[in-house]
Amino acid sequence: MNVLWIMADQLRWDYLSCAGHPHLHTPNIDALADKGLRFTNAYGQSPLCGPSRMSAYTGRYVRSHGATYNRVPLRVGERTLGDLLREQGVDPVLVGKTCMVADIEGMARVGIDPGSTIGVGLSECGFRPFERDDGLHPSDGNRPQLNYNDYLRDLGYSSDNPWQDFANSAKVGGDDGRWDDGELRSGWLLAYADQPANIAEEHSETPYMIRRAQEFMATADPDQPWLCHLSLIKPHWPYIVPAPYHGMYGANDLLPVNRDLAEREAGAHPVYEAFTKTHMSRTFWSDEVRARVLPAYMGLIKQIDDHLGRLFAWMEAQGRMQDTMIVFSADHGDYLGDHWMADKELFHDCSTKMPLIIYDPRRAADTTRGTTDDRLVECIDLAPTFQAFFGGEPLDHHFEGRSLLPLLEGRPEFAWRQYAVSEMDYGMREVAHDMGVDVDQARLTMIRDARWKYVHALGFRPMLFDLQADPDERMDLGGQTSATITAVLARFSQAHQAWAASYTRTTYTRDQTLRRGDSESEHVLIGYWDEADFEAVHGKPFEHPDGRDSG
Repeated sequence: MNVLWIMADQLRWDYLSCAGHPHLHTPNIDALADKGLRFTNAYGQSPLCGPSRMSAYTGRYVRSHGATYNRVPLRVGERTLGDLLREQGVDPVLVGKTCMVADIEGMARVGIDPGSTIGVGLSECGFRPFERDDGLHPSDGNRPQLNYNDYLRDLGYSSDNPWQDFANSAKVGGDDGRWDDGELRSGWLLAYADQPANIAEEHSETPYMIRRAQEFMATADPDQPWLCHLSLIKPHWPYIVPAPYHGMYGANDLLPVNRDLAEREAGAHPVYEAFTKTHMSRTFWSDEVRARVLPAYMGLIKQIDDHLGRLFAWMEAQGRMQDTMIVFSADHGDYLGDHWMADKELFHDCSTKMPLIIYDPRRAADTTRGTTDDRLVECIDLAPTFQAFFGGEPLDHHFEGRSLLPLLEGRPEFAWRQYAVSEMDYGMREVAHDMGVDVDQARLTMIRDARWKYVHALGFRPMLFDLQADPDERMDLGGQTSATITAVLARFSQAHQAWAASYTRTTYTRDQTLRRGDSESEHVLIGYWDEADFEAVHGKPFEHPDGRDSG
């Protein structure tokens, strides 16, 4: 049995037709949902790429693994999914993005060469890199390890940085006559998001990376199980897509913007207000910006769906659909102007909720095929799910997530979590500086249950949303003082304290070795008066360490 784990970067949960988008049709991802189980309340452990992915790769909360922001290294010593699967005889392979930053200082401290086999594993979240590409190369795209640029140059895309000049720039002249000066227009600039990328569609990033995953599967050792992490770079910005996908969608295909002037009125939460006032958020206040960007964003998703359809058809023809679990997920979403914001970093569903579909080929999963599950799941649940799928013993001492196999198998009356948690460190953002918030105080923690979403903001009042009465999350109730709201806030404050103070897994020591009595070795005894006292406690005679009769 094998696993193909697909992760699309910055893909909103509601931008799939199986999730209800009325105009963006994703038939191949929908077909996967028809064969598997779609989770409707799946949450990333952070609305940022790096910390969210490090949680997915370790099965641990951000507060536990410590990679709290993009470019913060995952420290040496954190065991990852790749490390654990390798111990089970599984080949953990990476095709695409991890957003991993290697702990170079940590490796130097313990004498590990980053270029060694061990060093490469520590630098790649434990995966074996078949094709590593984090996808953002505005100035250093000609690095030797960027295979995609070499691929483009071999095809005749001549440039110091083909990623920038072809895959993520607009065609010379534009297709609507907006300019004729022969200059490229950068895909980083939103004004050109409606233009076709300066590249043939089949050579762009999404089809290239999906082909690379197919090449791995075609050449994989048939005698060794594998997990292939196909981590797609899009629909993450730059928002630009090649023809014909650039022109597939227009103003009539866009979801209405989800925002209300009341969200920014007097009494708005200071942290939320600060994020709405950043330059990128103000840019997305404009309807013209959304009209340029959203069709490109949708085109990037449509391109992913089309090429995944080709991959799934190949897998079917090769018999791979019978022995491969397929997981489709994201790391977080994208505001796209909703709630007066851009990009990500706060906890509205458009930002921190993620699509999650799991196709499990085992007969044990037949009862849940084509269904949905609205229980609260987290991205930290994926690592223990994969570990259990490959027959590994439960690693409750390491994982803070839970295996999803019982949910996939539809086990009746299976107890599940009450809360989902996500974390955000905004100390590196300008909003912390503008608000005068110290770096070590810039912490946000979201906790939600079946009805309420609560955000603990260190140094400020909490935010609170009633998802039953206000599913669009436009009314922050955290500042209200009614008896009902006060009681809800008190309950979530206690839940947050319990989570924050809860036992952080030890990573290496199994729980049973920590239970009362197990800390005593057979002959190291503390606090016993005499032989009779020992026998009264343990129900057996005391024996001398050398085996002499205690009598």
